[in-house]
Amino acid sequence: MSNDGRDIDLDVLIVGAGISGIGTACQLADRLPDVRFAVLERRAAIGGTWDLFRYPGVRSDSDLHTFAFAFKPWRSDNMLADGHEIVDYLEEAAAEHGVRERIRFGHQVLGAAWSSQDARWTVTVAVDGEERELTCRVLFGATGYYDHDAGFRPTFPGEETFEGELVHPQQWPEDLDYAGKRVVVIGSGATAVTVVPAMAGTAGHVTMLQRSPSYILPVPRKNAIANAMRRVLPEQRAFELTRRMNIAMWRGVYAGCQRYPRGSRRLIRAVTKAMLPRGYPVDEHFKPRYDPWDQRLCAVPNGDLFKAIRKGDASVVTDEIERFTPGGILLRSGRELPADVVVTATGLNMLPFGHVEMTVDGEPVRFDETVAFRAMMLSGVPNFAFALGYVNVAWTLKVGLVAEHLCRLLDHMEREGHEVMTPVLDDPSVQRELIFEFDAGYMRRGIGAFPRRGSHGPWTVDQGYVADRDRLLHGPVEDPALRFSSRVREPAPLA
Repeated sequence: MSNDGRDIDLDVLIVGAGISGIGTACQLADRLPDVRFAVLERRAAIGGTWDLFRYPGVRSDSDLHTFAFAFKPWRSDNMLADGHEIVDYLEEAAAEHGVRERIRFGHQVLGAAWSSQDARWTVTVAVDGEERELTCRVLFGATGYYDHDAGFRPTFPGEETFEGELVHPQQWPEDLDYAGKRVVVIGSGATAVTVVPAMAGTAGHVTMLQRSPSYILPVPRKNAIANAMRRVLPEQRAFELTRRMNIAMWRGVYAGCQRYPRGSRRLIRAVTKAMLPRGYPVDEHFKPRYDPWDQRLCAVPNGDLFKAIRKGDASVVTDEIERFTPGGILLRSGRELPADVVVTATGLNMLPFGHVEMTVDGEPVRFDETVAFRAMMLSGVPNFAFALGYVNVAWTLKVGLVAEHLCRLLDHMEREGHEVMTPVLDDPSVQRELIFEFDAGYMRRGIGAFPRRGSHGPWTVDQGYVADRDRLLHGPVEDPALRFSSRVREPAPLA
């Protein structure tokens, strides 16, 4: 027993109490009630991303009918939900499925060492400044794909001379007072298009400074059809129908953009133009260099960014930074943007498996030298699984499938008497490629540190929900590349 009286040898340890960890824990609790598991969370609260980010307007840009768990209906009228609504939803799910008491807060995972002889992971955690060890049969990484400690923050020439406040959204100060002040938000991604309209009602003026435009699409904050169905149908049935409808819709949007990029460009431009003031230079500020869904589309609820521009509370400037000045930012064009507050919405740093150092029988695991098996395990790494969601539709759709497949794997091992499962890549024809092909800046900077995907077989990593559903939900558990075995035991001593 550990110092706090709880088990230190478990069947499953889940690292992370964000949406991936809570979703997986709920499925384990429901489907395999005899499995002993715990969730390790370095912070003091549930929520992961949604508890970490505190910048104005923080919200999901995926609709919650697909981003929510399949087993728990989304009850809010808001389809695009604020961060606190998502945290409340996760708290409810954890309480309803008996997961809350299995979360060990303040447990930062430092390393994990696999022993084939013991068929166990030894997991080293830091708790209250002390290191402790726990062991488990299966380790599950629910850490997401970015560094929670610090976002991407380039250094700008002359920034040390700036006399105002410089803020990154990932480290948003609780006491930041921007009322009536001139604010410049550097960036044009999902965070920037959220922060700008959220600050615009309070700040004197907010300027979104972008080096190049992104695709920004207005999306209704509420789903009228879903809310109507909730009033006339049983709750779970209404949720399931809405979920299917929205999955099909977003898959259709993605497929349409990929197949008809020119037509999609024209359609998005027409929608954008209709939302902006007459005579606005649409192509200067809202005509990206790339095709739709080569990078993720930025969704703005009810077109709030465009409304702020129409009201004159916000503006967009497309230019490059020459240097900071004491009173603002000097642009390459020679124009100077005055600023009291500058928000660097410059992106995130990608990080595989949350700084956890892993070894297998004493040999360090180099993630970039492994290949993902069924997009949820790693070649050569026994009894380890992970959740990486989709980048083109709701993240949680993939997580739900992975969690269900993990339960199937654990059930199979129990029934067949197996202790170890190891993906083995011994097919020389499998070509290794980056796990995601997505032309976003944060992906280009950090994707090289992640596992690879294979060119065919169970080593592919699809961005397609239907293909993954067929493979993970309905496909067989066994595969020639997944080797099941029992532990390697020392021979008994002779009497």
